[in-house]
Amino acid sequence: MFSLSRFLRPFALMIAGVLALQFGQSMAQLYLPTLLSDIVDTGIVKGDIDYIWRIGMLMLLIAGLGTICAILATLLAARVSTGLGRHLRTAVFAQVSRFSLHEFDKLGTATLITRTTNDINQVQQVWQIIMVMMITAPIMMIGGVIMAVSKDATLSLIFVVAVPILALTITLIALRAVPLFRAMQKKIDKLNLVLRENLTGIRVIRAFNRSEYEKQRFTAANADLTATAIKVNRTMALLFPILLLVMNFTTIAIIWFGGIRIDSGGMQVGDLIAFLQYAMQIMWSLLMVSMLFIMVPRAQASSVRINEVLNMQPDITDPAQAQTPTGEHGLVEFRNVTFSYPGAEQPALCDISFTARPGEVVAIIGGTGAGKSTLVNLIPRFYDIDSGNILVDGVDVREMDQETLRAKIGFVPQQAVLFTGTVAENVRYGKEDATDDEVRDAATIAQALDFVTAMPEGFDSLIAQAGANLSGGQKQRLSIARALVRRPEVYIFDDSFSALDFKTDARLRRALRRETTQATVIIVGQRVTTIMDADRILVLDEGSIAGQGTHKELLQTSEVYREIVASQLSEEELVA
Repeated sequence: MFSLSRFLRPFALMIAGVLALQFGQSMAQLYLPTLLSDIVDTGIVKGDIDYIWRIGMLMLLIAGLGTICAILATLLAARVSTGLGRHLRTAVFAQVSRFSLHEFDKLGTATLITRTTNDINQVQQVWQIIMVMMITAPIMMIGGVIMAVSKDATLSLIFVVAVPILALTITLIALRAVPLFRAMQKKIDKLNLVLRENLTGIRVIRAFNRSEYEKQRFTAANADLTATAIKVNRTMALLFPILLLVMNFTTIAIIWFGGIRIDSGGMQVGDLIAFLQYAMQIMWSLLMVSMLFIMVPRAQASSVRINEVLNMQPDITDPAQAQTPTGEHGLVEFRNVTFSYPGAEQPALCDISFTARPGEVVAIIGGTGAGKSTLVNLIPRFYDIDSGNILVDGVDVREMDQETLRAKIGFVPQQAVLFTGTVAENVRYGKEDATDDEVRDAATIAQALDFVTAMPEGFDSLIAQAGANLSGGQKQRLSIARALVRRPEVYIFDDSFSALDFKTDARLRRALRRETTQATVIIVGQRVTTIMDADRILVLDEGSIAGQGTHKELLQTSEVYREIVASQLSEEELVA
């Protein structure tokens, strides 16, 4: 379970310093009204100017020390709260990095972004306020009551009426605000989701002239969030007027009844002034507590959402005793593998068995939804299978360390993903210590050298976010170069040639043949021309293998394959 204490442990010394400084500040503030009453009742009444100067200088000294304590406490509290925010963001990011694709599907990208930014900011801000007020407010309130009673116990009965009213008001408003703050964080998630879809899908939106519709979607989500925020603010806005009203009436009551006590000789003027100062300290302490009640409910809602991420156990974890592969390097085996997506009515893959050996090119083809991408996503263990075994180098992938497993694989996803940075940095993403020659060789094999050298700064040219300044084919070729540069034992190309023209596709496949003679190559393809030269072709149909063999063998034995080929090739091409 998530524990805040482990994140605060590195700041224990600072927290102790904050508490000590706040204690010093509180003691200074509590002592000043007593000194003031002494000046009024002793120095002024007796006309002792030296006494006034002496006590006045002492008051200045104490006030100065209290101010220094307050400044240092605020500084340390800021360092602790920002450090806590940094640690939380790091922990959430690290936890999300361990998630399998199932956890991403379950939570969603938009809410993970909100939880890593907005929610942690809420916790960070409220913790800073707690650090500043956690000692000051209670000491000032309790100490103020004690000092006020010591000045005049009878007049202190005013607090018996005022304090419960304030406490009840704060409690009722907090109970009303907590559900609204939870709802508000969910509506921020919704707003982020709509905004993210608009930004990532801007080309589709404009192509179909749906800008007005998307504006309406965003306006609706924004209005929903605004309405909830207004409701929260209206609720919280009741707090300060009520507090100020009670404070002012308390002040009037103290002056009224204090004046009567002075007139009857039961109280001195200095004591009344000190009593009034203590009353203000008590009230302001309650006001500080009310500020906590304003922010704590929202931070509480945010902390629940953060905990949900930190306490979520990834479906895919490393085994306690990981096995080290000792078998044939690059050997991939599927043994009666069945896999279902969570909540699916039927398996996405059913009883899949085949073997891919080093030096062999295995292609996978099938209709839309046949399970091609699902199959190759199981090899790097993006998902865990329901039954059966997937072995790499003779070891079940569930018995291997994930880092060790994925170091053996060069994976090129269906959708080319590039990162902000230079061309060379994106290629080196596959191998951090790759030399310039290795980067250039990988780009050459991937048929990317021509367009890279044509760019203004060659391999040092900047790639925009998500590769926005490159075409689809260029992004695919750089993704392939990224896999090639690491020289893995197993290459997986998940429909990675779809954006290439036939000429570039053919050149790239020939270059790959020469480069991957010692590695296992698994290609998912939609085009028959991309996979027809493979050593073995697997034909998937509704999650099952409908046939496997070479191109010529499948033309004779597989009806599904013949239908795919007939839909793409003419009779002349088929005969050739």
